[in-house]
Amino acid sequence: MQFNNIIYQKSEAVAKIIINRPEQMNALNIEARREILKALEDADLDDTIRLVILSGAGEKAFCAGADIKIFLDMNAVEARKYVKLAKQVARTIECLSKPVIAAIKGHTFGGGLELALSCDLIIASENAKFGQTEINVGLIPGVGGTQRLPRAVGIRIAKELIFAGGTIDAEEAYRIGLINKVVPLEKVDATVNEYVRKILSKSSLILKIAKKTVNKSFETDIFSGLDYETEAFINCFSTHDQKEGAQAFLEKRKPKFNGK
Repeated sequence: MQFNNIIYQKSEAVAKIIINRPEQMNALNIEARREILKALEDADLDDTIRLVILSGAGEKAFCAGADIKIFLDMNAVEARKYVKLAKQVARTIECLSKPVIAAIKGHTFGGGLELALSCDLIIASENAKFGQTEINVGLIPGVGGTQRLPRAVGIRIAKELIFAGGTIDAEEAYRIGLINKVVPLEKVDATVNEYVRKILSKSSLILKIAKKTVNKSFETDIFSGLDYETEAFINCFSTHDQKEGAQAFLEKRKPKFNGK
């Protein structure tokens, strides 16, 4: 596959998608979103890939949001097509059958924050800054910010970030539960790799079930979610990996999961 706006790499069960527009602070144009979607779909279908890392080129920005130039002459019909594509990318990340880790360095604003919010884990550098900044250019968040951000940090803080359009640093983002971990800039990659190592040691099949079940908690009422959890839990007992996990625990050895 040929890409002009991203770098797509696959190695040792991990796919890396790097937004590669550093001169534009990795801002997303329409073609960049299409390329991210194509890479995600490839990673999901590739049985050798068990985890995806999403990042931005350089150390100044993960993604500064949408490339505002494309909005200058965009009408309502074109905006509908644009936001449909953008939401398809975010939803694909959220529903991917494999864990997705956002490795954040630098600015993460607007659509960039919405992209990160769709990931399963967010690891950020100390120089990272976050903001749901659309209101500053006469817009509201349109790719999940009004929905995923309140679920991540609570409605009051989400409204503050969306209404004021300000930014927060990585420590504040960690304090409010927006991200999983803050580390020095030079340790982001090593920290992400440590998460990768831990996750790859688990059953890919059980991880898929776990991700889908946790996501269900935001899509249903609690009682429907609990019923879904029950069935998902029961289904684990029909897998090889559940039996192997139990046997390995009793034998005090590391399990040998095969994703079945």
